[in-house]
Amino acid sequence: MIAHAEFDCTMAEIKPFRAWRYRPSLLENIGQLTSPLFDVASEKQREALYGNPLNSIHLSIPRGEHPAKNAAAALAKWKRNKVIVRDEVPGIYVYYQYFSLPSDPEPYIRRGFICKIRVHEWQDNIILRHENVMDDAVDGQLELLAETRLNASPTHGLYSDESFELESYMDACIQDPLCKAEDYQGVIDAMGVIRDETIIAHFVERLKDERIILADGHHRYAGSLAYMKQQMRANPEHTGKEGYNYHLMWLTNTEASDLRILPTHRLIKKLNNFDETTTMKKFEKNFNIKPVADPNDIHEVIVGKPWTFGLIFAENAYAVRLKSEALPELKWNFPDQVKQLDLTVAHYFIIQEILGIPGKKQNASRKIEYERNFTKCMTAVIKHEAQMAIVTNDVGIEDVKRVCDCGYTMPPKSTFFYPKAVCGFLYCSI
Repeated sequence: MIAHAEFDCTMAEIKPFRAWRYRPSLLENIGQLTSPLFDVASEKQREALYGNPLNSIHLSIPRGEHPAKNAAAALAKWKRNKVIVRDEVPGIYVYYQYFSLPSDPEPYIRRGFICKIRVHEWQDNIILRHENVMDDAVDGQLELLAETRLNASPTHGLYSDESFELESYMDACIQDPLCKAEDYQGVIDAMGVIRDETIIAHFVERLKDERIILADGHHRYAGSLAYMKQQMRANPEHTGKEGYNYHLMWLTNTEASDLRILPTHRLIKKLNNFDETTTMKKFEKNFNIKPVADPNDIHEVIVGKPWTFGLIFAENAYAVRLKSEALPELKWNFPDQVKQLDLTVAHYFIIQEILGIPGKKQNASRKIEYERNFTKCMTAVIKHEAQMAIVTNDVGIEDVKRVCDCGYTMPPKSTFFYPKAVCGFLYCSI
């Protein structure tokens, strides 16, 4: 393992930066220049956004035979033509999202700030992950960083502060936003900047004893980690102060009421000799089974009940709940914090033991697809595009904290933090 040059930092180290942002004349239509994150943008959305030569998607999700090189070329052209210009004074950028949920009309405000944060190895337990990363996706992020030397969008990190001592500074700042727009999710995004050195020092001091949970952007962070290690090997004069030691992150408070983690359901496809009756018979050993007359009621039936899932077939629907005495039969070598997760139960007892897809093959299996939209799950099953859907409950932030603390990760696609940050409000040079 490559060691850092010495620096005095035992926990999170953040710093202000000079963002690259669209020139003032373009900010009036900033909503036309923003784009979704690469892992949530639909193909139809992407195609529409690629039609605008100045849209942020050309930097965040470049395409073509050599996408990373294309992003670098676009970036150089934008800088040359002053499409984007760099702020003269470093700052911490306050980023708020105003939103509601379809099932909950109450208005929410997610408060947070964007800064640079020092990159650490996973085993340092300063930046904590709750999901595994896929090598191909990390390699793509590494190549993009190497070509552009730019963080095109912030990852989402979580800190904990029950006293909410930074929120008053953020609330004051956002009263005079640099830009504001409604994004693809119907969320109102707003960004301001704090340049007062005294206030910035307070943010730095408040975070210095924190460990940060990665909510979103595991692959982008892993790309920054890989790039840092690559640059350290190539730089015999490495000091730890170089720009490649830092990563762009949007930090929000876990103690706020605006943290929403939406469920991601499982679609099962292409199983050989699949039969509903035979499959349901296998559930009888370890699950209590309850038929549900209308599959639209599945969520109401399972909500808030541990180890309980909805099953949707083309003609029938069921709610199933693991018998408590069955949990010790879970043979995967995980600590209790991971074994007791709903999704661990689903992936072991349903996907492995009943459907026959071994745990080690689940991440790459084409027999499992992940879908956040319940209606799309229903449609896929009714149209026989999927053999069955496994409907899951929300994951709580306390579950995420417990898994991070024990050093393990959750099953794939366990969390969908909502809303997602948009790309295009700012860029960060490394």
